[in-house]
Amino acid sequence: MNLDSKIPEGPLAEKWEKHKFGVKLVNPANKRKYDVIIVGTGLAGASAAASLAELGYNVKAFTYHDSPRRAHSIAAQGGINAAKNYQNDGDSVFRLFYDTIKGGDYRSREANVYRLAQVSVNIIDQCVAQGVPFAREYGGLLANRSFGGAQVSRTFYARGQTGQQLLLGAYSALSRQIAYGKVKMYTRSEMLELVVVDGKARGIVTRNLITGEIETHAAHAVVLATGGYGNVFYLSTNAKYCNVTAPWRAHKKGAYFANPCFTQIHPTCIPVSGDYQSKLTLMSESLRNDGRVWVPKTKEMAERLRGGQIRVADIPEEERDYFLERKYPSFGNLVPRDVASRNAKQACDEGRGVGSTGLAVYLDFADAIKREGVDKVSQKYGNLFAMYEKITAENPYELPMRIYPAVHYTMGGLWVDYNLMTSIPGLYATGECNFSDHGANRLGASALMQGLADGYFVIPYTIGDYLAQMPPTPVTTQHAAFKEAEEAVHARTQKLLSIKGNRTPNEFHKALGHIMWDHCGMSRSAEGLQFAKQEIQKLRREFWSDLKLTGTNEELNQMLEIAGRVADFLELGELMVDDALNRNESCGGHFREEYQTPENEALRDDENYAYVAAWEWTGDNQPEVLHKEELQFENVKLTQRSYK
Repeated sequence: MNLDSKIPEGPLAEKWEKHKFGVKLVNPANKRKYDVIIVGTGLAGASAAASLAELGYNVKAFTYHDSPRRAHSIAAQGGINAAKNYQNDGDSVFRLFYDTIKGGDYRSREANVYRLAQVSVNIIDQCVAQGVPFAREYGGLLANRSFGGAQVSRTFYARGQTGQQLLLGAYSALSRQIAYGKVKMYTRSEMLELVVVDGKARGIVTRNLITGEIETHAAHAVVLATGGYGNVFYLSTNAKYCNVTAPWRAHKKGAYFANPCFTQIHPTCIPVSGDYQSKLTLMSESLRNDGRVWVPKTKEMAERLRGGQIRVADIPEEERDYFLERKYPSFGNLVPRDVASRNAKQACDEGRGVGSTGLAVYLDFADAIKREGVDKVSQKYGNLFAMYEKITAENPYELPMRIYPAVHYTMGGLWVDYNLMTSIPGLYATGECNFSDHGANRLGASALMQGLADGYFVIPYTIGDYLAQMPPTPVTTQHAAFKEAEEAVHARTQKLLSIKGNRTPNEFHKALGHIMWDHCGMSRSAEGLQFAKQEIQKLRREFWSDLKLTGTNEELNQMLEIAGRVADFLELGELMVDDALNRNESCGGHFREEYQTPENEALRDDENYAYVAAWEWTGDNQPEVLHKEELQFENVKLTQRSYK
């Protein structure tokens, strides 16, 4: 299949406006005759469901939570980017576009990224109109703060709970449409299969997580807004329920999976403290506005600190290495996440890490507190400081935070064209579920921006173009493809329940996570990746022969839910390793140890790897086929990234 990205012709700044004029429209009377399924009710899903219903479409929305408000978007802390230039500090749509392209290490589409920057200015107005309580300056204007990878202040925020407030705004819009009857909400329902009829996405198969009932649902188009796959690593900042099942089901029905090895490591997370942990906690990147990252200058000093012979307060200023400020004077502590993460790992690998494990660096607010006072710092970060103290029993107003990188976001996802349609006609992917906007590394505060851009401002135009090309005749579940998909779900479920082995799904998940983190995490090598591939294949064989499940399908059975998700993670993990092995370069979050500059920075190979890697499923235990979408750069110059 030819990868047609459907990027419009014309100058970059005019592509989206011209495209919107060129798409086919559905008249208001006909919109009432089309049904759309949306899977996922986070920012991307809730905003899309509300917007499409407002336009007149009939929407079915699905979430495995008991309420859309529990979507993982609620966990986002630091803010949302928009090129409003309220600070009059030199920001513009083009600068946001450039920072995003550069931050992603030149591995994303220019057209998609520019559209995202354009739409960003409308998102803020939309959310303010919904009542989202963004922070404001003394004069009443919306406040901004800085985030990594930018030298301007463009991040709008609601203290340290921006995701929660934005999700409540989208949820209110969604609830309005539910009350009007334009959205039918299905809670505690997990998508387990995509239904394809005559080559087009026509519905889904779900499992009711309370009763175990398998149900089929039909529609003229399907939108997946199910988030990222970071939990393939077991330990991540993602909620435990986050998984890859919906997009993976689509992948096995023909949707290409793009750049799976592009995963983001967030530099400011609370370090691992024991084997009992099931997830990690993020400390917002916004903290790097005022927090200074450092470790002791010498290994000997760090050893004394870890051994309890000295306290952090005993280390004089001249013995502290503010390594990000030293290495990157232009950006300092606000370098992009991949750069900050690698440097923290390097400091710990040198034996200069802090904390009992030595796998942590300090994030110190002493200077900010001295400069601005406790009250001002508390106004900006109070809930984050309280969360840190609750988890670690240490007061960050008195002691520096201890942080270490952890898996956070996935830039890879289902391949989509400019219209956000996958390689299956009628199947769309929005937000973190697709690959489209962030290249090899996402800048902070851009996830919320993309999710809302896709849901509020892109999908409402592009899905209409598709629907207008088909008659508005009802779509039902009577086609044989629905029965076939339903039977496949039953067969897979019974296979999982029938194994009767000795190991729980969580044991397999944790084992996979260790393999992925050690060999396909912050750094990768050909030798390590080849070893990981063998270990994942071995683990997958053991999973299908030694899995232990209790209970039945016809009941609340959380172990069955987890087992299905782990089975998909095992297959995804191998594809991630294959993708990382195939990409013989370093770029952004994909750091191959063999490819780095003398200063240990990521070394790209633009001649051979300036493309999107889109993988096609060919069958169980068969190698996937690689398709390449060559990236064209007409408005930015490909250069070695520098934040010095």
